[in-house]
Formats: sequence, C-alpha cells, structure tokens
Amino acid sequence: MKQPKIHKIYNPAMECMDRSKLRELQSERLRETVKLEYERVPLYRKRMDEKGVKPEDIKTVDDLYKLPFTEKTDLRDEFPYGLLAQPLKDIVRIQGSSGTTGKPIVAGYTANDVEVWTEMVARALTAAGGDADDVIQICYGYGLFTGGLGAHQGAERIGATVIPMSAGNTERQMMMMTELGATMLCCTPSYATYLAETLRDRGLLGKVKLKAGIFGAE
Repeated sequence: MKQPKIHKIYNPAMECMDRSKLRELQSERLRETVKLEYERVPLYRKRMDEKGVKPEDIKTVDDLYKLPFTEKTDLRDEFPYGLLAQPLKDIVRIQGSSGTTGKPIVAGYTANDVEVWTEMVARALTAAGGDADDVIQICYGYGLFTGGLGAHQGAERIGATVIPMSAGNTERQMMMMTELGATMLCCTPSYATYLAETLRDRGLLGKVKLKAGIFGAE
C-alpha cells in the first residue's frame, strides 16, 4: 500500500520561527490586543480598572497573570455585540453556538479574523498530511457553527478538492465518500465513529480511501 505524502509545515516562516522571535511577536500582539480591549470594550475596561491594571502594565506574555479572566457567562451576558472591539460595519461575518443551553454565544469576525482562521485550518490540514492532491469531505455544519466554513476555507487554501457535505444524511455521506474518493474527513469524533461503524456494517470499508481525519468540536 502506497504511503501518503506527509507535509507537516504549511507556513515555515511562522511555524518554524525562532523561539525568541516568537515570544517577541506574542508579546507585541498581546499589548495590541489589551490596548484595543481596554479602549473599546466596556466590560474589559471595567474588569481591568477593578484590578488596577492599565494597558501599559502589560509589556510581555509574562504579564498575562495580571489580566482578569473572561468567563463563559460573560459571552452570554454581553450578547449580542457587547464584546465587539470593532464597529459592526467592519464585521463581515457572525458565527456562534447553537444556544441549546440558553442564549447563544456569538462572535463577530472581521475580514482579518477570517483570514487568520483560514490560515490556522490550512496549517492543521497540512500537519495531517493534506495538500492539493487531496479530496476533503467536510461534515461539520455550515450554519452559525464556525467549523464548516472554517474547514472549507482552509481546505481550499491548500488547494484541495472540497466536498461540502455539511452535517447529517449518513447515506449520502457514505455514497459521496466512496464514489468521490474522499481522502480526508472533517467532522466531530462521535460522527466519525458512527460513520465508520455504518460503513463497516454495510461492507463498504474496502471502498474508503481516507488517509486522515480532522476531528473536533466536542
């Protein structure tokens, strides 16, 4: 059996950066983020003031301990736009949780946020051996949940052929996987297990060409 090609690095300049330069970059971005939050997000400014912390007190990543925590309840309490650090006109996409346990949690993405997310997924797919020769079947939902669109963007970024199946409809998932020759699968761990069991029970495992899976969100 031919072994798949493994390309572990998508962006060598960033992923192989010298440790000291990486720390410098992290500190620079931390300072920028804290300053932005303090100036534009009332909740963060209130929390920092209560702890007696100002943006200028945060100089390196070693100063992280000085910052107040953000709790999950904050994301619901500030629904929908209370935690945005950019004006709504600069938000190009709203993503969020299902809201099954109460108010949904939403996040506003700027164009740069979308670019960063795409880059991160491209790195993850590449680390798993993905490249332009792959056919990637995406079974994450394409709604408010960020997984579907995120995986799709990352897969296209590395030049792969994308099958945007979204979630559910297992019969169709198996048909497309076997007939279109999917080589990588993106979905939740539980659904990957269910797919594998169903493929086994139908005697279809011999038709599967998968070499890797990217599982998450659970």
